[in-house]
Amino acid sequence: MANRLASAVSPYLRSHADNPVDWFEWGAEAFAEAQRRQVPVLVSIGYSTCHWCHVMARESFSDAALAGYLNDNFVAIKVDREEYPDVDATYLAAASAFTSNLGWPLNVFVTPAGEAFFAGTYFPPVPVQPHPAFRQVLEAVTDAFVNRRDEVEGNANHIATALRALGDRAPGTLPGDEQFATVVAELTAYEDTEYGGFGGAPKFPVATVLDLLLDRGSVGDSGAQALAERTLAAMAASDLRDRVEGGFFRYSTMRNWTDPHYERMLYDNALLLGAYARVGSHEVAEGIASFLITVMQQDAGGFASAQDSESTVDGVRVEGGYYALDADDRAAQSPPALDRKVLTGWNGLAIEALAAAGSRLDQPHWVDAARRAADFLLGQHVLPDRLVRASIDGTVSAARATLEDYGMFAGGLLELALATGEVRYAVAARELVDATLDAASGAVFAVPGGADPVLAGHRLALESDPSEGAYPSGISAMSAAAHTLYSLTADTRYLEAATRAMESIAPLATPRPIAFGAALGVMSGLGSASSQLVVVTGHADDGTNVASVALAWQRSGAIVSIVTADQARAFAEAGFELFEGRTTRDGESTAYLCRDFVCALPVTDAASLLALLP
Repeated sequence: MANRLASAVSPYLRSHADNPVDWFEWGAEAFAEAQRRQVPVLVSIGYSTCHWCHVMARESFSDAALAGYLNDNFVAIKVDREEYPDVDATYLAAASAFTSNLGWPLNVFVTPAGEAFFAGTYFPPVPVQPHPAFRQVLEAVTDAFVNRRDEVEGNANHIATALRALGDRAPGTLPGDEQFATVVAELTAYEDTEYGGFGGAPKFPVATVLDLLLDRGSVGDSGAQALAERTLAAMAASDLRDRVEGGFFRYSTMRNWTDPHYERMLYDNALLLGAYARVGSHEVAEGIASFLITVMQQDAGGFASAQDSESTVDGVRVEGGYYALDADDRAAQSPPALDRKVLTGWNGLAIEALAAAGSRLDQPHWVDAARRAADFLLGQHVLPDRLVRASIDGTVSAARATLEDYGMFAGGLLELALATGEVRYAVAARELVDATLDAASGAVFAVPGGADPVLAGHRLALESDPSEGAYPSGISAMSAAAHTLYSLTADTRYLEAATRAMESIAPLATPRPIAFGAALGVMSGLGSASSQLVVVTGHADDGTNVASVALAWQRSGAIVSIVTADQARAFAEAGFELFEGRTTRDGESTAYLCRDFVCALPVTDAASLLALLP
């Protein structure tokens, strides 16, 4: 039996390398083998820090008898959902036809043509209600495929056809203030007024929804602002937050935020850092930033994707035991392992959060950490012929980059350009967005080179999947980056692309705000007057000039950049219209405030600038 996983980029796949299962990596080879043998395919999807993925690996995939049956009757593919998010999204959508209890591990049985005909999550080696034994499932699937194949393939094709139709939706109009008032009212009604947060158990941070509420707060909705602040305060005071190292866990299994699922994800902590910085919660923001920089950032500059929920404490493998220890006792134990693969999109979220929060809270070393990560990605993930989705220790994955990689990385680079005044980051961001527009061929945004070739070959790739879980969808991330580019360049091509993209999913998003926080946040920005503030620094700030108060404008949702005259000139020469003609007046720091590119006269005193705040 070939060991195909030992050299995989994904630590999750490597952890299955010694299973007796004859695993394939995701790719055309596995489906060709299934076609040759005329057997079904098991597509088993998980991720490195998933507790129940570990359990199923120990119990079922390590069982020699189960593995023998699986090898004889199936082709088995192991997929890291973080490395192949489009594969995960496709099969999650298909799995919803068979179970409402979606999650990971996700085990999907598909035809040699890649079409799903049965799916489930965790399967133990013996029946444990409500879960059947894995052997029972395998035998039932084998019987159906061998003895009722026409029926199986007909049903699978019906599901695949339904999935292909998901992209055939009529666009709508962007919500206005009245619709957003309804959105905020619905979220308020969904609030857990006793423990904070939304809904019951399990309870997630839903950071994208908190950002949406803060966006509405920045345009005058005090109720939205208060709801976001209550939720952030409740989470900060809860067991969801690690008081020792500062990061937040992925979710709580209980309504009152106790008994967390102890993995710590890069995306959660990046988004929450941005939210806590926006409300001026210095202590919490400092803890998250410290966790990102000291625990998650690797020597080369990139951020690991997650930290495991499990570790060995005093010789015993346990979930969450490390996090129950105080700082001194933790120092005596080995910390939970990191999933060290560097994901371009998630790193973009961390770059954006550290750059923005570092600028807002006057923490230049956070901005420096963002710069290190950006420089790593620009050097290692931006190749002449493609953008890399994932890498580990210098080895790059064969997985195609997705819209989330282009959009989140572009958004991070733009925020870093504003925080540092370095135009090269804005130029790189523009190149990423332009690449998706050039590849669109009638669509709003598209990945250069096309979708995953296996999914595309089986006509299974979902067009611009708008669904949002704990972080923005690719189309939302792209639209946010394009809208920021419009604010810096005045190029209406970016505004039009962002608007069309959001119009395409507005009918889905407005009725379901808890599931479309990031998209609705972009829509809120598109429907509001945009403000841009450029401060060109002059003499040293004595605490009273405009540079000292410019950051107050960030709280109003404005685009803010504090630059030198030379930096302003470099932005202007690179085509960023907002910086054209920006210089100091009589050597004093000078502020240029524009609303939708209609600019007020430049000012050199703080009082005048503060008076213009909305």
